[in-house]
Amino acid sequence: MNLNQVTIPSSNLANAVSFYQKLGFLLIVDALPRYARFELPKGDSTFSIHHETSLPQGKGITLYFEVENLDATVSNLRSKGIVFQLLPTDQPWLWQEAHLKDPDGNQLILYKAGKNRKNPPWRIN
Repeated sequence: MNLNQVTIPSSNLANAVSFYQKLGFLLIVDALPRYARFELPKGDSTFSIHHETSLPQGKGITLYFEVENLDATVSNLRSKGIVFQLLPTDQPWLWQEAHLKDPDGNQLILYKAGKNRKNPPWRIN
């Protein structure tokens, strides 16, 4: 089984599309104002957004995106006006993470995990 895509809701697709393009996503389906789909810069998965008038409440959705060089990626995105709630920080689970939110309040975590992404020392066999 292979993950094809993840779809999240947005109350304003134009704003969301602009935001995700700043992150480096390539727009491949433009059906605004109801739907947009992207290819990610690396890998085969895609990412889509659909229009909703009501968004998830509480913590909502959290998306993790792994990057090769977290410090350089965060620096580049900050130069484009992207605001981070947490700059690159080493975590006790052996990942380095930076946290930000998209225009709809969805939590995004950019991270670098290396071998610990799928093979942490506490992995069960």
